[in-house]
Amino acid sequence: MLLYGGLGVFLVTASIAAYYVYTIVSFAGEIYQPPAAPPPSAVVPADGSTPAPVAVVEPPERFADERINILLLGGDTRGVKGTVKPRSDTMIVVSIDPVSKNTHLFSLLRDTYVDIPRYGSNRLNAAITLGGPPLAMETVQNLIELPIHYYVYTDFEGFISLIDALGGIDFEIDKNMRHIDNRDDPRYNIDLEKGVQHLDGLTALQYVRFRSDALSDFARSERQRQFLSAIADKLKSTTTLIKLPQLLNGIAPYIETSIPPSDLFELARLGLKLDTGNLTGIQIPQTGAFRNEIISGMDVLVPELGKIRSYVREQVDGPASERPLSSSGSGA
Repeated sequence: MLLYGGLGVFLVTASIAAYYVYTIVSFAGEIYQPPAAPPPSAVVPADGSTPAPVAVVEPPERFADERINILLLGGDTRGVKGTVKPRSDTMIVVSIDPVSKNTHLFSLLRDTYVDIPRYGSNRLNAAITLGGPPLAMETVQNLIELPIHYYVYTDFEGFISLIDALGGIDFEIDKNMRHIDNRDDPRYNIDLEKGVQHLDGLTALQYVRFRSDALSDFARSERQRQFLSAIADKLKSTTTLIKLPQLLNGIAPYIETSIPPSDLFELARLGLKLDTGNLTGIQIPQTGAFRNEIISGMDVLVPELGKIRSYVREQVDGPASERPLSSSGSGA
């Protein structure tokens, strides 16, 4: 009887595991956006010749020992028709070291004035509108000189669905937040009280969007990094893992990514091992590495590329004086 009982437990456990694997693989296949051909950001020359391709960065071999960099893109698709992506409301590079299990979050200020390959200079958040996520990846890679291997894109509704699927998140609001835009849907008005709050999807969106204070986007990018850390912690909880199939089914319609299904499964396994309680949040461009200007009627941040790139390298590799001599040839 013990043998039959043990066999029954094994079969039930195997069935549950198979169901979870099937759910993850199905989810990965649903949100995967294979590379377009020709790439959507390629500009067709006036002479009819072949357009210049978008640079493709090969991911590390099964995430063994090389850093993985993923661009998170959040957009507001309200009022946007067809398949055109709106300007990115949020841009964060998640940089993961699979050896140390450390993670850096580079928040990219959307008003940074950059060169967008084949389109000239503009605000950083215009790249996705001009050429979709692949062009946003290429533009960010040129700015910070880290290879961007993948992107993940979602909109307001995807963010709301994720937080609601997690059952909300307990989070400390640092100040009273109020903002009303009479031109917008009233459900997107911001009205939050200072203190520890249980945020559902809509109130969490209010928190990460708030920028009506003295530091504007600078303070907002810091709050977004902090909230992303809270999401990462919640995703790793046992309760959340139990509800994983329901969670994935709920958010799939609102997400797209360039991460192939096989790689997404491996990244999910790696994610469970990361130290999400010690995420390093970094603003780009950092203080002292840009100047405010008005260009073509736009208030922009003109970056000092040399300072930004050396700062990013120092964050991921440590100060130059502490790096081993062999690190100069690293493909991070």
